[in-house]
Amino acid sequence: MPPRFWTALCAFSLGHAVLAARQIAPRATASLDGWLAKETTVARTGILDNIGSNGAYAKSAKSGIVIASPSTDNPDYYYTWTRDSALVMKTLVDLFKNGDSDLLSIIEEYINAQAHIQTVSNPSGDLSSDETAFTGSWGRPQRDGPALRASAMIAFGQWLIENGYTTTATDIVWPIVRNDLSYVAQHWNSSGYDLWEEVNGESFFTTAVQHRALVEGSKFASQVGSSCSYCDSQAPQVLCFLQSYWTGSYTLANFGSSRSGKDANTLLGSIHTFDPEAGCDDSTFQPCSSRALANHKVVTDSFRGIYTVNSGKTAGQAVAVGRYPEDSYYNGNPWYLCTMAAAELLYDALYQWNKAGSLTISATSLGFFTDLYSSATPGTYSSSSATYSSIVSAVKTYADGYMSITEQYAYSNGSLSEQFDKSNGIPTSARDLTWSYAALLTANMRRNSVVPPAWGEASASSVPATCVATSASGTYSTATNTKWPSALTSGTGGTTTTTTTSKSTTTSTTCTTPTSVAVTFDLLATTTYGENVRLTGSIPALGNWDPSSAVALSASKYTSSTPLWYAIVNLPAGQVFQYKYIRVESDGSIEWESDPNLAYTVPAACTTAVTLSDTWR
Repeated sequence: MPPRFWTALCAFSLGHAVLAARQIAPRATASLDGWLAKETTVARTGILDNIGSNGAYAKSAKSGIVIASPSTDNPDYYYTWTRDSALVMKTLVDLFKNGDSDLLSIIEEYINAQAHIQTVSNPSGDLSSDETAFTGSWGRPQRDGPALRASAMIAFGQWLIENGYTTTATDIVWPIVRNDLSYVAQHWNSSGYDLWEEVNGESFFTTAVQHRALVEGSKFASQVGSSCSYCDSQAPQVLCFLQSYWTGSYTLANFGSSRSGKDANTLLGSIHTFDPEAGCDDSTFQPCSSRALANHKVVTDSFRGIYTVNSGKTAGQAVAVGRYPEDSYYNGNPWYLCTMAAAELLYDALYQWNKAGSLTISATSLGFFTDLYSSATPGTYSSSSATYSSIVSAVKTYADGYMSITEQYAYSNGSLSEQFDKSNGIPTSARDLTWSYAALLTANMRRNSVVPPAWGEASASSVPATCVATSASGTYSTATNTKWPSALTSGTGGTTTTTTTSKSTTTSTTCTTPTSVAVTFDLLATTTYGENVRLTGSIPALGNWDPSSAVALSASKYTSSTPLWYAIVNLPAGQVFQYKYIRVESDGSIEWESDPNLAYTVPAACTTAVTLSDTWR
């Protein structure tokens, strides 16, 4: 059984479909808070639309297959990539763990699909298969995919263990994860193509996510009663090699390329190895580290003078960000996911500073800080100082500026393509890019200080004195068990408890204080074709009573017998607010439900999700 059957690019032709294009007029700028409150619902729906076989744009894909985009021509992205799929699924797992329980079956179907995909014969190797692999010309192998898939599955596997399903994690999730960890341990020191599928060499993004996967893989192995000696032996050496990407002033994206190496690859590497329990460690390029911040400036500055949409924006002002300044793909435009990665890195840094109670300016990061706070000087500043407050406020504004650019150039209905034109901002290339939607959701979560669990960086950031080019052999076997326990699928069993009150249904597993609670607003409201229902209220996340910024409710579960409209909004624990529903007629006129306003206080402890059940008044 050849060990290279796990390709970082598992691209399967899933067939072509005639798909109706979404609305294409660029939207006007509005309140970022209000837009994000609505856009998170659009993004969640956009992801689910692209997952087979129930997704609106993925009907011909098999269950659990995440397509990159519904676009079937110019470009044809109606394929599944291991990398994109894993990043998207990790986002859904995080939403699920924060209370979005409707995602459970989708996560299970994804895991089932990956168990099979690992066996598919393709140009990166093979086991045996009866499925169709993409065999056309494309840069492979891409070695980031197995690492990212392992991380996504480990996140769900750990949830299973925490909720009393250790046997399920052991029997279903671990065999798939073990295959990917074995691949990473064996091939991390081998060349491959970068995440843009263009440079054959070594990629910062790939090395960074490989290190993370091996570290958390070792812990997960012990949690399921196994071990990963090859993880333990290789992780320090991967970290050692990771240091070689630092040039002294910025992070080199790739070895093996004639380009400058200034690349959003490096921003993405930092945010996808962000650990909320880590310090500002340079060794793992944590978002608040001097290296990551200095690199943020160099990468974003490289786009200031090459895009018309960035005209007049000086250092310290947010800009549209592309992949790398030399890019020519589709004429070399900004990407939504790259622009939002620049924001997310800053939100991550804000979280880390707040947790530490201080921030440090070094000679390396000084340029980044002086762009935002002209009197910045090297030193450590306590959260009680005026300097800290001024810098944190400036960084938050700077981060929001990147998200506002996404808002400005998104379609008027909120849909996100792959790119937007560098001259006029009109969306271009593949429409409804699944990764773009995932990037929106993760950036918004970090903006609200909703962070994933730690992956173990705090105990894995010590760099060996000597780097050794090595590898280790792991264990490969076909994962065959994909039978999920009925108790899990039906939402019973394990240690998960469900508590019903007159107003809400709350799911919790351990009595911890959350930073955010997923509030589901369920409304029974009979409507006619063309009518829509929205939610507004007294806080920015609900539009501050502005109908144009109200949260759109979904009618995907609406039936004649149960006319259900719903939306899920992540709100800070303890948030007090008032709210009301509005009906939007087909001609745009608005009908408010009758008084009084409804009021609610988000639980402040022991709860990660709550459902409010209302009936139109």
